[in-house]
Amino acid sequence: MTKKTTKRKNCCGPKKKANGLWEGLMYGLIPHIGCIAFIIGSILGVTVLMQFFKPLLMNRYFFHALILISIGFATLSSVLYLRKHGMLSLSGARTKWKYLATMYGSTIGINLVLFLLIFPMLANVSIASSATGMFVGDVDSLSSLAMKVDIPCSGHAPLISTELKTLPGVADIEFSFPNKFDVKYDASLTTKSEMLSLEVFDEYPATVVGGLEAALSSSIEPVASTPTSSCGGGCGGSGGGCGSSCGGSCGGSCGGSGSCGGKL
Repeated sequence: MTKKTTKRKNCCGPKKKANGLWEGLMYGLIPHIGCIAFIIGSILGVTVLMQFFKPLLMNRYFFHALILISIGFATLSSVLYLRKHGMLSLSGARTKWKYLATMYGSTIGINLVLFLLIFPMLANVSIASSATGMFVGDVDSLSSLAMKVDIPCSGHAPLISTELKTLPGVADIEFSFPNKFDVKYDASLTTKSEMLSLEVFDEYPATVVGGLEAALSSSIEPVASTPTSSCGGGCGGSGGGCGSSCGGSCGGSCGGSGSCGGKL
């Protein structure tokens, strides 16, 4: 009686690679939960979430820390994985380079997707959803203001827009990557100086780069005033005109020479 040996299929390889992909996505996403919660709060009008995460977003280096945290999670997971398989060494890392590449690649990739796509898109969604509704009138009558704000990344865009929306008369804000904000507002309810005096711009300075007010001021040319001379009828009733040499001295120049076309 012969024993039959059956070969087991190695199903662990692809599964481990898939695990590395999902773990990398998770580690890239988890650190940004706070910012996502702030955006959701601004969309739904949940002020508790907005007030809780606002101090974090007011920190210029907040997202730098989140990126480091996500990479730290990926590194810790990789170390535990290599240690579990008895390959916690440089040669072991070379052997499992595909798993590690998947882990770090997906972690970095999800961060890029968040900053280049998701955050800019959600910023404009939150802007549209958090309209104050205080402006009622003709949209064409609105003033416009374009500004560039010194934010380190697009994750801070919802904060800037939410703060601008607290002013009465701000009707619409359009965020353009990486740091441009086009604001439409009712000039009778708020002003450019009021917008730039918001607390958020103390941490993230804003520079005005254009707008309807700037365009109007640059298109208006000063009109030179033309002096009008009047002789007061002192030239024998000739309507006060002494040719081209009146110059305010008609009375004297017409006295003896008859240059006004006749003798007095």
